[in-house]
Amino acid sequence: MTLSTNEKKMIGYSNLSDKEILDIDNIYGARHYRRLKTIVRKTEGAWLYTQDGRKILDCLAAYSAANAGHHHPKIVAALVKALREGYGSVISNVVYTDVLSLFLKRVSELVPQLGLRFGNNGNKALPKNGGVESVETAVKLARYYGYKKGIPDGKQEIIVFDKNFHGRMITTISFSTTNKYKEGFGPLTPGFKSAPYGDLEATKKLVNENTCGILVEPQQGEGGMYIPPAGFLAGLRELCDKHDMLLLFDEIQVGLGRTGKAFCLEHENVIPDAVTLGKAIAGGLVPVSVMVTNKKLMDDTFSPGKDGSTFGGYPLACVAGLAAIDVMEEENLVQRSAETGKVLLEKIKDIASRSKAVKEVRGRGLFIGIEVKDGDAMKYCEQLLELDMLANDSYGHTIRISPPLIINDEEVDYICERLEKVLVG
Repeated sequence: MTLSTNEKKMIGYSNLSDKEILDIDNIYGARHYRRLKTIVRKTEGAWLYTQDGRKILDCLAAYSAANAGHHHPKIVAALVKALREGYGSVISNVVYTDVLSLFLKRVSELVPQLGLRFGNNGNKALPKNGGVESVETAVKLARYYGYKKGIPDGKQEIIVFDKNFHGRMITTISFSTTNKYKEGFGPLTPGFKSAPYGDLEATKKLVNENTCGILVEPQQGEGGMYIPPAGFLAGLRELCDKHDMLLLFDEIQVGLGRTGKAFCLEHENVIPDAVTLGKAIAGGLVPVSVMVTNKKLMDDTFSPGKDGSTFGGYPLACVAGLAAIDVMEEENLVQRSAETGKVLLEKIKDIASRSKAVKEVRGRGLFIGIEVKDGDAMKYCEQLLELDMLANDSYGHTIRISPPLIINDEEVDYICERLEKVLVG
């Protein structure tokens, strides 16, 4: 979609040309992403804007970070107010802030009671800056639990799953099954065993006297947009209860309405002992993440000195988080994701039925994957971008469709018109 001549104007932070921006990035930036040569200068709602007048529908939402849409006015207003009134700056964790306490309460009560076998104690949340940090916090939780129940320190093991994605810090890449994430970065962190995603019997075979937990995505994102087979998550819960292990759910990409439920765990009503949340929890405007668990588990694991983060849960992030949760609830984003996602999924399945390129369509809510037969999803994503629609591949073979949860009927039609052109012709 191209803006009219009268609508064209310089937008964004600078007046530098696209070529100048690319030249600067090539000189000073790491080449750690395969980027498409499109420079976004402004965002609003579900749309991205470029300097040359293009208007692009965002069907990626920064991997679920922008669930509420870009620059949601209520979240922006809350941040501006905090900065103007002087309660947005980082403050040493040696003192308390009211906004952090209120954020922790809101998040802890938003999540269903976790760790049911440890009692109906309520939840507690430990804040960090990004999802990967909260995943590593969950790893610490499980390892300490294993240590306290008698596993020798350094021998604790956690079961993970093939094609997992939990971030790219040393510990998380250590248990990735994608070699390019970890090759050359050794020595890697030991203590992890991987089973095929969805294979409960293979998982059972990995349990031994040193297993302290299972870490799983209740629906895979980067691994190919896979929904686990019915009963798999319940089977993991039973396995953890039987062997006194912790069950950890990574909901960073699939929580907070993305799959048509407030939390992905609600699809099968399987309650883990801890969950990690990030990205969408602050509306995509300020980095923040949390690890939430049963109060008893949190208090037994984390005493002074056991963890810490200067910016984890700092006031401005908490302001954004509180406003983003308000938006999710007040604008019924969970229900909108379920209803709009159902319509979009059916329309995509209809397109796939007439396409020679599509192998399978799978998804829930506004988290939909289109697996292509030739295994080269990025080829189709590049074609979609030429039609002013941003999507990305998942595990190489699947087109990922995950727009902001605020999209309307016209934008659903916009998506389908472009998928029709690219996948059917």
